[in-house]
Amino acid sequence: MQMPQLIRHCLAGLLLMAAGLSAAFAHHGWRWTDDGRFELTARVEKASLGNPHGVLTMDADGSKWVVEVGQPWRNEQAGLTDSMLAKGATLTVVGKRSANAKEQRMKAERIIIDGKNFDLYPERLPDGKK
Repeated sequence: MQMPQLIRHCLAGLLLMAAGLSAAFAHHGWRWTDDGRFELTARVEKASLGNPHGVLTMDADGSKWVVEVGQPWRNEQAGLTDSMLAKGATLTVVGKRSANAKEQRMKAERIIIDGKNFDLYPERLPDGKK
């Protein structure tokens, strides 16, 4: 392989890696969410809890939603246990929904179970700590 061709291949590989990393960072941050507050009450169908963050698949009157919850340490700090987020649990999630209106996905800032608030990101809530 000639040197200019090798350089082009290396640059192409770096660009692909950078694109993949930016998508990963966008997914794990808040940039993919809408600016408004969103509330969803639904039943947990499936819970995948763990790092880098937990994901709940929820059923809201036949409509499937994907809800990102906190990392294990954040859930614990908020007072949530894995059993509270288990299949069959009904809960209300307050947070940010996807900026893509066709996507039924949101990121939880607060989870409400039996009237009790579990604040995953209190600093992001209007009534939270700054």
